[in-house]
Amino acid sequence: MSQIPSDPIILLSFVNTRLRDQYSSLEDMCEDLGIEQAELENILHEAGFDYMPQQNQFR
Repeated sequence: MSQIPSDPIILLSFVNTRLRDQYSSLEDMCEDLGIEQAELENILHEAGFDYMPQQNQFR
């Protein structure tokens, strides 16, 4: 996951922007970017954010 920001708040912004502008789901984004979805969700969960599939964003 070296291609994404390491700071959780910057990561949140990066991911939500990508989800809003380019991807219809977290799964699609992770697959396209070669990111482990579970690892990404865990990092953001530890920072207090969880993926909301209905909104296609972390909150």
